[in-house]
Amino acid sequence: MDYRNLGNTGLRVSALCFGALPMGPLQADIGVEEGAEVIRRALDLGVNFIDTAQMYKTYPHIKKALKEYRGNVVISSKTVSAAYEDMRNAIDEALTGMGVCHIDIMYLHAPRVTPTVFAERAGALRCLVDAKRERLIRATGISTHSAEVVRAAGDVAEIDVIMPIINASGIGIVAGDLSAMLSAVDYAAHKGKAIVAQKALAGGHLIDSFSDSIRFVLDTPGVSSVAVGMVSLDEVEADVAVFEGRPVPQPILTKIGRKTKSLIVQQFCVGCGVCEKACPSGAIRVVDGRAVVDRNKCVLCGYCSPICPQFALRLA
Repeated sequence: MDYRNLGNTGLRVSALCFGALPMGPLQADIGVEEGAEVIRRALDLGVNFIDTAQMYKTYPHIKKALKEYRGNVVISSKTVSAAYEDMRNAIDEALTGMGVCHIDIMYLHAPRVTPTVFAERAGALRCLVDAKRERLIRATGISTHSAEVVRAAGDVAEIDVIMPIINASGIGIVAGDLSAMLSAVDYAAHKGKAIVAQKALAGGHLIDSFSDSIRFVLDTPGVSSVAVGMVSLDEVEADVAVFEGRPVPQPILTKIGRKTKSLIVQQFCVGCGVCEKACPSGAIRVVDGRAVVDRNKCVLCGYCSPICPQFALRLA
C-alpha cells in the first residue's frame, strides 16, 4: 500500500481511504458486525484511513472494527452543523460514537453550497479551530461537490483539508465542470491544502472502467488519498489490488460489477421539491408534479432518501 503525507497536517495516510457511507442506512444498511468485519479486513490489508460522517450513522461499525486493533488509524468525519455549539456536539458525538480520543479530520459537510459557506458557518468553523487547539481534532476541512468552493477554500487559512468530487466523467460536480474542478484542486493544493478525493467511481457509473477510473483520480496532481466506499470483503480486495497496482482477480471483478444501483422514485411521490433542493449533485428536479432523476448526474449518495417527507425515494 502506498502512503502519502496529507498536506501540512502531519498525518500520513494510505492512498486508499475507506469510505463508510455505503454501509450505513443511506445505502446498503448492513449490520454492525458485518460492517466491522469489512473495515477490519481493509485495516489488515494496510488501509489506515477511514472516512465517515455524522449523517452516515456508521460510527458503531467503526467502533467495533477498532476494538482490539493496535495499528494506527486516521479517522475523518463530517457534519452539516453551522453553529458553534452544534459543531461541538457533533465532535463529542463522533468521539463517543467511535470510542476514540480525537478525530483526525473534521469537515464542514457542505456538498451543494456556495463560497458563502465560510461566512454562513462561521460559528462551526470557529469551533473547529478551537477543537484543534484543544487537540480534540488534528485538522479542519470542508467536503464539497462545488468547484467554486474548492477554489475559495484554498484561500481560507483555517481550512487544512479539502474533500472534493473528482472522477473521469465529472459526474456530480456542481458550479463547474471537470476542468474547473481540476483547476480548483490544483490551486488549492498549491495553497498548501491537502486533497482527499471522493466519488472516483461516480457512485458506480464508472464501474466498467474500475481500475482506470481509480487511477485517473489517484494520479491527479495534489491528491493525497481517494475515498472509495466499500460494503463487502470482495470490494476491499478489489480496491486494495488496484491501489497496489495489481490486477483484480476476474471472479471478484465480475462479482462487484454486477452490483448496480439506481435511485427509484416511487409512484406516490407528490412532487414537494424537498429532494430537489437537497440533492448535492443537482440530479433531481420536479417535473409535472413528480421528482425526476437525471441518471447522468446522480452519484447515488443516498442523501435525498431520508429527507423525503413521503419516503418516496430509495436506492436499490
